[in-house]
Amino acid sequence: MTEQRFPVRKVKEQLAHAKNITILTHLNPDADTIGTGLGIFNLLKHDRTKRVEIVNASNLLPQHLDFLPSFEKIKHKMDFEEGLVITCDSGSANRLGFDLKGREVLNIDHHESNEYYGTVNVVIAEYASASQVAFELFKTLYPVNEESATCFYAALLSDTRYFTTSSVNQEVFEVAKELVATGVDPAKVACHFTQRRPLSSLRILEKALSHLELSSEGRVATLKVTQDEIIATGARMPDMEGIVDYARSLATVEIGMFAMELADGSIRVSLRSKHVDVSRVAAAFGGGGHKVAAGFTLKQTGLQETIDTILKKIEELGILNEA
Repeated sequence: MTEQRFPVRKVKEQLAHAKNITILTHLNPDADTIGTGLGIFNLLKHDRTKRVEIVNASNLLPQHLDFLPSFEKIKHKMDFEEGLVITCDSGSANRLGFDLKGREVLNIDHHESNEYYGTVNVVIAEYASASQVAFELFKTLYPVNEESATCFYAALLSDTRYFTTSSVNQEVFEVAKELVATGVDPAKVACHFTQRRPLSSLRILEKALSHLELSSEGRVATLKVTQDEIIATGARMPDMEGIVDYARSLATVEIGMFAMELADGSIRVSLRSKHVDVSRVAAAFGGGGHKVAAGFTLKQTGLQETIDTILKKIEELGILNEA
């Protein structure tokens, strides 16, 4: 562990000077941002010299994560007007939903596209999850308890798609082993991810699969859902989690795309690949992410028009030739 990768001294100074600490998780939260944030919260809440809050600007949270310790403590607005802000799994300050101008910020992330917006940035792109970054950092500062370990493990399990992504290596399993040794129940955590899906998530998945289209000689698969379909199925944003992976799962497919029409008419796009760099596609539209997992949102564009534009950009960039 190097000081350059883990600026422990600088983080210690930030924490020492902070009486108020706000932990921020990103908009439309997934398990990595929530698990990382709660993992840190469950460590800091025992420090009686500090006031700590955890906040997410979205109205809806993934309810299958309600088993995580202190989940009920997540608020939707910041009460502390000053003090340290710790951001979790957010490559851009814009994804947090709050104005951080003038605030002391500790930015914890693993996105290669991270904009390094923090006063102190602990960003390790080769790590499998933001929770892996947070765990390796905070275990040097506090004894990691079972509550925090459960949160960090859940985030790691989710962001590695149950230890199946290309980011999984020996170090990831060593981290998982450390967390389990702290008291995490792997079967219990896995159950909450795999056996608590709402009916609406299957109904919207059915709609998405009905729109499956293949292009580029079967190497790109596209799924989509309209706003009318979202309303009809009663689906919420957390129900969309993982739909894009069905597109990528086809044998001939290198790039999977999922496009969804939002209530304001904008289009949210998720991209996944097996090998090629889809973050280049996302960057072309103002988004970001990882090499094999990226995304972005386009304002006031038609659903099919957006898909056609993205397919054209994939062809222009020639990234399918990287496979």
